[in-house]
Amino acid sequence: MRSNRLGCLSGTGIFAAIVTSLVIAGYVYAQGGLLYNPGALNAQSGEMLGGVTSHAETDGDCQACHTAPWERAKMADRCVDCHGEIARQMQDVASLHGRMMHNSPDITCRHCHPEHRGADAPLTEMDYAEFPHEVVGYSLTGHAVTSTSQPFTCDGCHNGDITTFASDTCSTCHSNLDPVFVLAHSIEYGDACLDCHDGVDRFGKNFVHDAGFALTGSHDGLTCSKCHTGARTLVDFQNTPSDCYSCHLSDDPHLGAFGNNCAACHQVSSWAEVTFDHNLSGFPLTGGHAGLACEQCHVNSQFAGLSTSCVNCHSDPVYHAGMFGTDCASCHSTDNWSAVYRGSHPSIADEGGSGVNHGNTSCRTCHPQTLNSATCLACHDSNNPDDEGGGGEDGQGDDD
Repeated sequence: MRSNRLGCLSGTGIFAAIVTSLVIAGYVYAQGGLLYNPGALNAQSGEMLGGVTSHAETDGDCQACHTAPWERAKMADRCVDCHGEIARQMQDVASLHGRMMHNSPDITCRHCHPEHRGADAPLTEMDYAEFPHEVVGYSLTGHAVTSTSQPFTCDGCHNGDITTFASDTCSTCHSNLDPVFVLAHSIEYGDACLDCHDGVDRFGKNFVHDAGFALTGSHDGLTCSKCHTGARTLVDFQNTPSDCYSCHLSDDPHLGAFGNNCAACHQVSSWAEVTFDHNLSGFPLTGGHAGLACEQCHVNSQFAGLSTSCVNCHSDPVYHAGMFGTDCASCHSTDNWSAVYRGSHPSIADEGGSGVNHGNTSCRTCHPQTLNSATCLACHDSNNPDDEGGGGEDGQGDDD
């Protein structure tokens, strides 16, 4: 009679193997890893925490760090039970651990602080973690590889101590890429690269200036240092004045006479392109002055201190013989230099209704040479007492 027994592969044997495995696994978990030790704990002594000065002093008490699957507490809770100062930092978003918890809640202590790697192994090792570098204020997005196309490592910038940063790291690496630019940039803005740069490259070649001050006209193409003179931090860049006068104070030929709103007259396309409302000044342009070019009065670009007196442009003609001083406006109008106001003349009124209106007669009719000279005979025949003529057909002539 043939036997159907399969030895250890019988149904009973398989069931027994499964039950045994479950019992062993359950006991391992219940003991918090007591039956499995992946390596020696760190033995470097530090301050007393939780009754020990090193992790190695907890050897044999795995539950001091490890928890069972069914426990509510996790391994990270065991860490902060001892490291109380770190627990407080995790509640402060201004601290490193606080920023990490706020920005990367999935990061646990073990990501940066691995254990069971030997008695002398370091307890902080960033190479073994996807460290969220942004939480320390510097993104590694643009720093995947070095200038030699090799992947960055922590030591590449921190030289074995992650709590410090080698100040010459930036200039050393970037000088290999563009030494001329780095030298000029260092002279203009100093060597403290991290005071402005955060790894995001916001101020790189693709920076859009339109958000705060659009660079148009003559501003387009200017180097940053032309406006951001002496800037050493991001705050310095952000606080750079955007008004014209702050940059063009030394270019102001008006010496502040027209205030500091340069854009009221000047255009960004060209500093010399001016649209000025002369009515805002103390000398509105009326009559014959309205169409004049600026340089006809403002010779050699003199604006401040220029006299508004008529004789500054209109010298007293010889014809006046100095009789009326320099107050041209007392007789002349900007509407027409030749239209002279004669209301104060002592002897040109129409007397006695004779029909003779000397007020319509030009000055030169009676004063042919200068205003010092006068003659009636230009119009009146001395041999004819009835002659009351008036300077030709209309009694008018030309004035100067």
